[in-house]
Amino acid sequence: MTTAPDMDSFRTFLKNKGLKATPQRLAVHGAMLELGHACADMVCEHVLKSGFTTITVASVYNILSQFAGMGLYRRIPSVDNKVWYDITTRSHFHIYDRKRDEFKDHADEQFYAVIQSYFKENPPKGYKVDDIDIHLACHRSRKSK
Repeated sequence: MTTAPDMDSFRTFLKNKGLKATPQRLAVHGAMLELGHACADMVCEHVLKSGFTTITVASVYNILSQFAGMGLYRRIPSVDNKVWYDITTRSHFHIYDRKRDEFKDHADEQFYAVIQSYFKENPPKGYKVDDIDIHLACHRSRKSK
């Protein structure tokens, strides 16, 4: 899976895992599909604004963590020590906009291949590379049109 499933496929996924499609789980997944990249606070705010169900930040964090552990989302470590989640689970880069406090996907397969090749030939001593997770911490250099 490279992207989180749509809502119908998500319900099937939950059923296959023996989990109920609770309003909270559905709301969190729906929020993630809309947001793409988010931390628990953002998802909670999105769910509460939608009025679909009530939920706490702690519950959102637990649901996001559970789903990330199942491979539905990818965890993104951030420069501000928040845990962010991404609906795109394939390996890719991110641009983190410090001023806007948001992540965006950055697709550059050629650069990613160079990084993978480098670490395949030069693994860190005493370690096996499981994945490469790079994000560029930036701010906009000019105003968008």
